[in-house]
Amino acid sequence: MFGRIVFLMGSLVGLAACGSGATERAATGGLGGAVLAGPAGAVVGGTVGAATSDE
Repeated sequence: MFGRIVFLMGSLVGLAACGSGATERAATGGLGGAVLAGPAGAVVGGTVGAATSDE
C-alpha cells in the first residue's frame, strides 16, 4: 500500500511540471493535487505548477 502511495505522489509531482505555459502547468498541478489531497492539494499543486520555471 505504501509503495502505491509513493508511486502516485511521484507521478503527480512529475505531472505538475507538464505544460508549455504557466497556465497549463498550474492546471496540471492543480489537477494532480486535487486527486491526491482534495481542495487544499489543488491549491498547492496549482501554485507549484505555476511556479516551475520553463528553462
